[in-house]
Amino acid sequence: MELLDKIPVNIAILAALTLGLAPFVPEPHIWEKLKMLAAGTLTRPIDIFDLLLHAAPWLVLIAKLVRVALARS
Repeated sequence: MELLDKIPVNIAILAALTLGLAPFVPEPHIWEKLKMLAAGTLTRPIDIFDLLLHAAPWLVLIAKLVRVALARS
């Protein structure tokens, strides 16, 4: 949790919007991989790795926002 506390919220937002959505054209990878997951076609190891790679900034951002919200209450 100490590491999460050291990450500024604005950096977590920036990472989620850039790394989490890259590449932007024709559609963000995270969206493509989530559609594959929902369709049941996310089977290749490279696709699973890609999903984890693009989801990581979003998971950090969510964890950071939850941590901040809990600290304020």
